[in-house]
Amino acid sequence: MTAADDPNILPHWRSAALITIDMQRDFLSDSPYGLAGTTEVIPAIAKLAEACRASGRPVVHIVRLYRPGGSNADLVRRSLLASGVDLVAPGSPGSELAPGLAPPGAPDLDHEHLLAGGVQEIGPAEYVIFKPRWGAFFQTPLQGLLERLEVDTVVFAGCNFPNCPRASLVEASERDYRVVLVPDAVSQVNDQGLEEIRRIGVQLVTAGEVVAALTAAGEGP
Repeated sequence: MTAADDPNILPHWRSAALITIDMQRDFLSDSPYGLAGTTEVIPAIAKLAEACRASGRPVVHIVRLYRPGGSNADLVRRSLLASGVDLVAPGSPGSELAPGLAPPGAPDLDHEHLLAGGVQEIGPAEYVIFKPRWGAFFQTPLQGLLERLEVDTVVFAGCNFPNCPRASLVEASERDYRVVLVPDAVSQVNDQGLEEIRRIGVQLVTAGEVVAALTAAGEGP
């Protein structure tokens, strides 16, 4: 049996949720502090989100919000933010989700609610959560939300693989979720990193394969 066929880690598409990481305007490729390749993965992530909506599966957008001066940021970023850099500041245009990712008619982010640890619903079974550090589970309500939604499989996409997505993958594995990464829907992926996370049971599945699996799950009896 190969790792890809192991029944303990195979995705359960009917109980899956899409988790997007840090797909905000300030992190897009052409932004002053953006990450190369992030704008380019928007079409793939949008297709994943649409497939989830069509099949009734949840979508959770994980975002960063740095207070002016960086008091709530990772230590490594506080000097940059204290210098006056305005990056995903609460209420700023740059903190909003990247164009094309929110569902039709979605409201702007409720920054006060998110910073207070709340879950903002922006569409049917579609949510936003603020994370204060690299991982999507650290000091966030994500696990409680997934439990309420009866999710056991998490599908990750977003920005930027070596930092927040990778930390989130490890956290999800530690919590015994079935974990999927969509390499063509994540910026800054590299072959060594993908091989390393594959070894901890993360399934590497293309966006097209995920869309097909979600569609088939949604059509099943």
